Amino acid sequence: MMGHILIEQGRIIDPANKIDRVGSVYITDGKIVSVSEEPAGFEPETIIDAHQQIICPGFIDLSTRLREPGQSRKATFKSETVAAASGGITTLCLQPDTNPVIDTPAVAELIKELAEKAHYPQIYPIAALTQKLEGTELSSMLSLKQAGCIAVGNANQPVRNLLILRRAMEYAASHDLLVMFRPNDYWLGNNGCAHEGAVATRYGLPGIPEEAETIALAQCLELVELTGCRVHFGQLSCKRSVIKIHQAKKYGMNVSADVAIHQLHLTENDMVPFDSAYHVLPPFRTEVDKLYLRQGLASGTLNSICSDHQPHDIDAKLGAFPETEAGVSSLETLLPLMLKLVAENTLTLSQGIAALSANPARVLHINSGALTPGYAADVCVFDPELNWQVDTDNWKSQGLNTPFWGQTFKGRVTHTIQAGRMIYQLG
Repeated sequence: MMGHILIEQGRIIDPANKIDRVGSVYITDGKIVSVSEEPAGFEPETIIDAHQQIICPGFIDLSTRLREPGQSRKATFKSETVAAASGGITTLCLQPDTNPVIDTPAVAELIKELAEKAHYPQIYPIAALTQKLEGTELSSMLSLKQAGCIAVGNANQPVRNLLILRRAMEYAASHDLLVMFRPNDYWLGNNGCAHEGAVATRYGLPGIPEEAETIALAQCLELVELTGCRVHFGQLSCKRSVIKIHQAKKYGMNVSADVAIHQLHLTENDMVPFDSAYHVLPPFRTEVDKLYLRQGLASGTLNSICSDHQPHDIDAKLGAFPETEAGVSSLETLLPLMLKLVAENTLTLSQGIAALSANPARVLHINSGALTPGYAADVCVFDPELNWQVDTDNWKSQGLNTPFWGQTFKGRVTHTIQAGRMIYQLG
């Protein structure tokens, strides 16, 4: 659908343009042409009644895994892009730990082909920082950028040699490439599966201390100062990480950071003993950590929320807790969990939407995440009062691994438009 679309009489919230008012949005040939004021001669071919609903920019997810190529038994581009569309997400950043790893232009091209076949072209591959993510040889970052990679990153793999990390950051800085870095010290993590604290001790689970994150973060911050590289720290989980990012920004360092949505709601105390749906990396930490993450988001120290979507098949989550694979299927709970933060007065609705749209767009340096005339028409329309249950009737993702299964949420997407094309409609 690339004609004239009118989304009428909804509450328009567009944080990038400081808009929060009732009005209409006008779309022509895949672009936003006007907000509130009807263009001369505009004759809509499609009208969406958004009365008592929210109209906002489509969401941009900074960290996702679609399991293709390499693990299509867990999920596919087709299944997960349907899930993303039903969650109001119009742009996905794909982590490089696919099989094969996104470390050559050929794999980046394959990602683009799979995205086109799924009719969801706005998937940006993140290139591997090092070849095969092994942390020994640098990837061909410039050719990967030219092949369409939006950034370079290490996924969940540690870069064990700091000299290699320094060289990678120097290379990235010379080509104005964003480095997306998930801080994780391999040795301190020690193959753990839960936060090193009271709950892990009680149930005999191998623990991961918060220092596995904070020490790796501090080392990378030192290299940011040394190299001038632009770095985005992904999926932070603890109080001291928030403090370090706050200090880095205070002293003018070119850094940004995000938090996975489930870390803002769950702690080690919420874990059901030995239920692998709660096995995530980084692990759920303490109540104090959760509150600091929330405060960091509200203050702008952490500027974005991501889904950190990791769908798994049933086999991957069977077995003893430490032997199961980490990760949550989370594209579809992104919006309602953000709205829950608003309901709990952690964020304003405008802040929550900005953390899912304008702020990630700013991190990626793309013209998106806003209802600006001339921008591609990536739009989400949602009903903030609509209740729905996480069950097989409503769930789109192939991965059923969520700790929120069976729960009732408030807030549901009714329409998702990507570059002027309707990719989801609640029916």
